[in-house]
Amino acid sequence: MDQLIPIAIFLAVLFLLLGSGVWVGLALMGVAYVGMELFTSRPAGDAMITKVWSSSSSWTLTALPLFIWMGEILYRTRLSEDMFRGLSPWMARLPGGLVHTNIVGCTVFAAVSGSSAATLTTVGKMSIPELRRRNYPEHLVIGTLAGAATLGLMIPPSLTLIVYGVTINESITKLFMAGVLPGLVLALMFMAYVAITAKLSRDFDPVPEPHMTLLAKIKNSRFLIPVILLILVVIGSMYLGIATATEAAAFGVVGSMLLALAQRSLTPATFFDSLMGAVRTSAMIALILAGAAFLSLSMGFTGIPRGLADLIASWDLSRFQLLMALLVFYIILGCFLDGISSVVLTMAVVEPMIREAGIDLIWFGIFIVVVVEMAQITPPIGFNLFVLQGMTGHEMTFIARAAIPMFLIMVLMVFVLILFPDLATWLPENIRQRV
Repeated sequence: MDQLIPIAIFLAVLFLLLGSGVWVGLALMGVAYVGMELFTSRPAGDAMITKVWSSSSSWTLTALPLFIWMGEILYRTRLSEDMFRGLSPWMARLPGGLVHTNIVGCTVFAAVSGSSAATLTTVGKMSIPELRRRNYPEHLVIGTLAGAATLGLMIPPSLTLIVYGVTINESITKLFMAGVLPGLVLALMFMAYVAITAKLSRDFDPVPEPHMTLLAKIKNSRFLIPVILLILVVIGSMYLGIATATEAAAFGVVGSMLLALAQRSLTPATFFDSLMGAVRTSAMIALILAGAAFLSLSMGFTGIPRGLADLIASWDLSRFQLLMALLVFYIILGCFLDGISSVVLTMAVVEPMIREAGIDLIWFGIFIVVVVEMAQITPPIGFNLFVLQGMTGHEMTFIARAAIPMFLIMVLMVFVLILFPDLATWLPENIRQRV
């Protein structure tokens, strides 16, 4: 294979830079620069400037910082307390009790925040103390929170889906709609696991909740009205074709500010903190995207992506075999890189394979999000594990063990997607797309 030497050089430089602690975005740019200098006659500096600018000036990409800012604002409100008060009366009588508030709370917050870490922190800061006080099993509390928080990567607005859509030039709105049903199905699978565990576990003996009448439950549900309205504004405006993803993100920012003002939690200090938090996260992701775009250009000159795609095509793998190979590949990659870095680093090589195999790119976007969700809870670099360690003080090994059932459920979800592809494609094919 003619591309073996370029591949070896690219990998050697990449691991050298990443191992030295260089930021992922800068490491990608460094690899691309070396590749341009060694394998092309085009000036590397000129190519880098042009590609970095073109990849960073996308109108679609403006949705990213807006959705991040919305999540940062909501993180600083009393949203988690209100969600717990509104959800707990309805969850208490289910098998598994209030552990379900972890899953449903994460599902709800994921619909107004595109970040797994923001979802985990917001829901966890309220649910962990409450569930501990009621004597729920610690491993179940930690495990469900670690797994359910990854729904922030799938249920729209999802930062990973925005990055995937920008990378392969697909409709962000269609990708968002594709994530709704699989996200809800995955949440139901988590809830089914909790119910079964509660029935079979001998150490499941929480403090019983006081009985509430139906009228009292409905009255408590008023605490859910603000977040439900925000979801309807953000997701509903895209689904009805009223707004693009970027415009819906702007609506979401305004809505989250109004919610924070109503709760009297939007002070000049919290406004500045939320803005700076959004700037830091957005700048980090933008740098990764810019580095990945330059790396894709550099690799394109060497013919590596097409060469690898042709090589895999020569193996005559079926679609299922190809997807299984990619599942294993991304699980291994996810042990060392976060989800967004995994997506942008590999798309230049993976996209030609997927197109060659005739796999729908919208469906594959949901497939890859489920797979990179696993990266959030796989050691040694599972980001959700680190967040939970900071919140609970547990050893990393305890948290990782508690998250294993959630990891296995996500693997099962991959097979559900393969067996029932309409879960991801039905909504995008039926939404009223705004022209």
